[in-house]
Amino acid sequence: MRIGIPKEAMLQEKRVALAPAGVDTLVKAGHTVFIQNDAGIDSHFTDDQYRDTGATIVYSQEEVYQRSEIVAKIAPLTETEVDLLQENQIVFSFLHLAVSKKNIIEKLLQKKITGISYELIEKNDELPILQSMSEIAGQLCVQIGERYLGSDFPNGRGILVGGITGVAPAAVVIIGAGVVGLNAARAAVGRGCQVIVLDKDLRRLRRIENLIGKNITTVVANPYTIARGVKYADILIGAIQIKGEKSPHLVTEEMVKTMKKGSVIVDISIDQGGCIETSRPSTISEPVFIEHGVIHFCVPNIPAMVARTASYGLTNASIEYIMKIADNGLSNAVMGDDGLAKGICTYQGSCTNKTIAETFGIEFRRLHIFSTN
Repeated sequence: MRIGIPKEAMLQEKRVALAPAGVDTLVKAGHTVFIQNDAGIDSHFTDDQYRDTGATIVYSQEEVYQRSEIVAKIAPLTETEVDLLQENQIVFSFLHLAVSKKNIIEKLLQKKITGISYELIEKNDELPILQSMSEIAGQLCVQIGERYLGSDFPNGRGILVGGITGVAPAAVVIIGAGVVGLNAARAAVGRGCQVIVLDKDLRRLRRIENLIGKNITTVVANPYTIARGVKYADILIGAIQIKGEKSPHLVTEEMVKTMKKGSVIVDISIDQGGCIETSRPSTISEPVFIEHGVIHFCVPNIPAMVARTASYGLTNASIEYIMKIADNGLSNAVMGDDGLAKGICTYQGSCTNKTIAETFGIEFRRLHIFSTN
C-alpha cells in the first residue's frame, strides 16, 4: 500500500508520525512511503535519512495526501487537512474527535474516511499508543512544575521542589492514577517531593503504591478530598483520561481560588478539554497563563517538547497497526484485531463511535467489516 507522512500543521508540533526505522520496516515489506520534505527535521531526522530507507520525498502537503492510501500523522486534523483528504482514505492520528469541531466530523463522513484514533486503540485492556505519549507527559509535567515554581519565573513561589534540611519539599498533588499519574508520581518522588495521588479507583491506587512504595500518599478522590488536595498543592497535576470522552471538570474555579499564589497547575487532560475549570489550551511558545494568582500550563501536545523521543515512542507503538493494515488490507486487519477496531471512529460515511455520535447528535452505526479473503 501507499503510506503518506505529512509535516504536521499544528503550531509547534515537532513530532513526526514515523521515524526512519518505521519507514524502513514498511518499505522492506514492499510498501511505498511518501514523506513531505522536512517532516522529521524538528525531531532531527533528515530527508536523507528517510531517502536511505527507501522513502520518496515529496514537496507539498497536497502531494502527500493525493498519492497515499493511508495517511499517518499525529495532531488532530485541522479543517485544511480534512479538505486535503481523498475519498475512502485511511487516516491514523490522535483525532480527539470528542473535542473537535462538528464540521470536521461531517467532512470525514462525507468523504467516507476511515478515521482511526490512536488514543482509542486497545490491547490487553490498555491503550498502547496513547500510553507511550502518557509516559512522556507524566515525566515532563514534574519538570514543568519545577521550572515555574522557581524565582526566575516572575510569579513563581521560589521553591526548591526537593527541599533541604529543615525546609519542607514541594507538595505535588496528582489527580488520576493512570499512566500519566504513575509516571508523574515516580518523577516527583525521584525529585524528593511530597507526593499525593488521588483516584476514585482503589485498584489503581494500590497499583501505584505497590510500584512506588510508601513514599507517596494515596487518597480516594471525591469532591471533598480533591478540594483539600488542591488547596495544599504547590504543583497540581491533572491526569484524568476517560477513553474517547471529554474530561470532566473535577477541579472547580472555586477550588483554584483557594490555591497558594504562585503555585502551578499542569493540566495534562487539556487535549480532551481539561479536568480543571480554569484551564484553556496554551502553546509551547506561550505555555502559561495566570488565573487567580495560579500559574497554568495547559499545552495539549506536551510530548512535542521532546520530539525525538516522542517520535520514536510513537513509531514503536503504532507501526504494528499501520503494518497490519498495509499487509492485509483494512477489512482483514480489523477482523483479526478487536482492539484496532475500537480505534475506528468513522467508516464508509458512518460514525462508529457511540460517544462521539452522542456528543454531536449524529447517527451512530456499529462497525461492520467483512473479510475480503
